[in-house]
Amino acid sequence: MTEGVHFRPASPDDLIAVRDIYNHYVRESTVTFDEVESTTESWRDKHAALVAAGLPFLVAEEHDGVLGYGLVQPFRPKSAYRFTVENSIYLAPETTGRGVGEALLRALLSAATDAGVREVVAVIEPTSAAGSIRLHRRLGFVDVGTLQRVGVKFGRSLDTAMLQLSLPR
Repeated sequence: MTEGVHFRPASPDDLIAVRDIYNHYVRESTVTFDEVESTTESWRDKHAALVAAGLPFLVAEEHDGVLGYGLVQPFRPKSAYRFTVENSIYLAPETTGRGVGEALLRALLSAATDAGVREVVAVIEPTSAAGSIRLHRRLGFVDVGTLQRVGVKFGRSLDTAMLQLSLPR
């Protein structure tokens, strides 16, 4: 179902579509703990920072339309964490269930390996993103813990599941 879908580095021209995909989840879901919609400018800043750091920020594209995006960003700001990243994958709602997320995550992990990343951490809200947890496990991520009641959104206390993958060196 991913025939015709290709993955490439995000460009500044993609950032409005990326913003719109992300903001859907800000408004409608607990998969992100953001409660305020992001701006195009904030995405420009993030894109520039990731490019400058040599970290992958990919889009999934079909017929010149962005279906989703994936990126890795520094896990923590201290220098000792420089080989560890946190990944994010978001798909346009109409794209889910087609295998695009798995293909995008595979492409992202390959690009992260090429960038010299050693460890990838996924932080996932388990009640609304159980499919994401299954996907990460299928690709070799292991459960490393759960942070309980660390977020509150839509009046609900929320946990985060933490999964980790060691990339080949």
